[in-house]
Amino acid sequence: MQDPQLSEPFRLEALYGADTFSRQMMQKRLPKQVYRSLLKTIDHGEPLDPQVADIVAATMKDWAVERGATHYTHWFQPLTGSTAEKHDSLVSPDGQGGVIYNFSGVDLVQGEPDASSFPSGGLRATFEARGYTAWDPTSPAFLLRNGGAATLCIPTAFVSWNGEALDTKIPLLRSMEALSRQAMRILKLFGGDTNVSRVVTTVGPEQEYFLVDKELFYRRPDLVTCERTLFGARPPKGQQLEDHYFGAIPPRVLAFMSEVEEELYRVGVPLKTRHNEVAPGQYEIAPLFETAHIANDHQMLLMETLRRVADRHGLKALLHEKPFAGVNGSGKHNNWSMSTDTGVNLLDPQDETHGNTQFLLFLCAVVRAVDLHADLLRACIASAGNDHRLGANEAPPAIISIFLGEMLSDILDQVEKGIPKRTIRGGTLDLGARTLPQIPRDSGDRNRTSPFAFTGNKFEFRAVGSTHSVAWPNTVLNTIVAESIDVIATELEKKVGANPTPAKLQTAALAVLKQLVKNHKRVCFNGDGYADDWHKEAAKRGLPNLVDSVSAFPVLKSKKTVDLFKKYGVLSKAEVDSRFHITVEKWVKQLTIEGETMATIARTMILPAAIRHQTLLANAVCATEGAGVECTDTVESLENFAQLVATSRRALLGLEGELMHESDDSLKHAEQIKAKLIPAMVALRGSCDALELYTAADLWPLPTYRELLFLQ
Repeated sequence: MQDPQLSEPFRLEALYGADTFSRQMMQKRLPKQVYRSLLKTIDHGEPLDPQVADIVAATMKDWAVERGATHYTHWFQPLTGSTAEKHDSLVSPDGQGGVIYNFSGVDLVQGEPDASSFPSGGLRATFEARGYTAWDPTSPAFLLRNGGAATLCIPTAFVSWNGEALDTKIPLLRSMEALSRQAMRILKLFGGDTNVSRVVTTVGPEQEYFLVDKELFYRRPDLVTCERTLFGARPPKGQQLEDHYFGAIPPRVLAFMSEVEEELYRVGVPLKTRHNEVAPGQYEIAPLFETAHIANDHQMLLMETLRRVADRHGLKALLHEKPFAGVNGSGKHNNWSMSTDTGVNLLDPQDETHGNTQFLLFLCAVVRAVDLHADLLRACIASAGNDHRLGANEAPPAIISIFLGEMLSDILDQVEKGIPKRTIRGGTLDLGARTLPQIPRDSGDRNRTSPFAFTGNKFEFRAVGSTHSVAWPNTVLNTIVAESIDVIATELEKKVGANPTPAKLQTAALAVLKQLVKNHKRVCFNGDGYADDWHKEAAKRGLPNLVDSVSAFPVLKSKKTVDLFKKYGVLSKAEVDSRFHITVEKWVKQLTIEGETMATIARTMILPAAIRHQTLLANAVCATEGAGVECTDTVESLENFAQLVATSRRALLGLEGELMHESDDSLKHAEQIKAKLIPAMVALRGSCDALELYTAADLWPLPTYRELLFLQ
């Protein structure tokens, strides 16, 4: 009899991609000519041949129906930050009392959802309802299974009737094209592989999240409404013992993780890592690298799957950046690189890095981009949730800097002084025990306080929030790097002329590199990003320090930002303006919802519980003194507690007053919330959290941090 443990990997192998209309499935089912035509679009970015749509649609329909699908949907990502879907039946009456499965090329290529009810930032008025979804053939269709139903999901772009992008996918794809065009100019100068037709950006986004018991979740109105606790005193034990990180995964959580992985394997999401994170109740899941837009599609699927599967296990998955005060929050580390369509990573330094001029040019293009557009990188990850996290112990500071490590920093120093002649080696580590191997050591350390760190053959943008779609940060990153590569390529082409020789190119490249290092090395920092000395040093270097979202928002509508996106065909001015308005309005709405939720909980739950406790204390005082027994300590406790109740009541009145302020100007409203509402929320939380510490446990109306973080 076969060991069931040995059969498990084979079962997962058979499961992987089973519900994905993958390349292998297309090759198996499509006519050769149709398959080859479709590959030209998928692999080389060539326009889709309309004639293949009907054949692909019929084949996709047959494949989906065989697997139990009854409906299809154009699955898209509007500017809400989540996904959207409208299900249409694959079944139609046949006119003879029966039904027929029907799905045409038109159904596949284009849909028409209502565009008026999604955020548009002024691009669409309520009465302007027409919008279109357009099939993205480069992202595989998949089956979404839920509650016994199977739906064919077709990844699509979402555009308005006038052609303006209403989603996150279109700008991301445009930015990838912009970067590819510029990167190909560098590759053309250096010769090399003539089979390269384009450059793609690759992304591997790590996802952090919390799990809480579902019953406890529904007893916390703040978690239900805001996905973060608006009240909660710190428990005696949090994360200070550092015993949760990489610890043994609890059985209930491991069962949840296993089901999540199975669902994601089925739709072709390539997962790599699962583990306990730093805070109690916090975990991480990480995929392998994929092309940026597919990585984004899969990341959105991953978040939906975490939430859906958690519910089946009596849990709730919290993706908010800071669900609990006093312990680490959650991020989404965005690992980003550039590769040719033949599979060569352009950010791989290789062994003799000092002599790899092409790599150094692409590296310095990123350094230049981050230096010149640090404010835009900070603004693109601005959100209400991330404001609680950036700069705290688990997240990088709001000052955007680059960590390069010892080896690359040394090479750039050599470049600035002349010709680089050496590459620092990491060597090996002797662990001092004969039974342990000598292990290779990297040439540089890692830096978790850096918001933008080079980590071997990629950059890790650590400041992205855990609820964010990675589409917008990568759109920004692709565009600013495309601009820098454009500048570098233009300068090189000017220096080497029409007939470049290797020697001439090398001389020109070193001259360009030297100037790049000199002009932009200020953004490079290998030290402690949390240190006060760095903040002072960053100010001397002229690096922006946008400490919160309200400070960062104006960058999104600046002339520099508008001109950048317009120049590279990523976003029009109207599309940039729409993103600014949507981002600010979402921040305002989230804070307003939090404030109103906080006031309701304090008014209807916390203060009534506190008054009951105060009444018990008062009755105890009366009964004790009536019996002729002195109770000075109890009287003092009553007085102190009554003072806390009074303080909380005044803080509640103050918060309610601030919630009455409104403004037609969303940015001014955001500034008022920052200056007045948030301090009022902090004051109310402080007094109510103090009440929690002194109110009888059987009277306190909310599950405590001890229960939420440790009962799993």
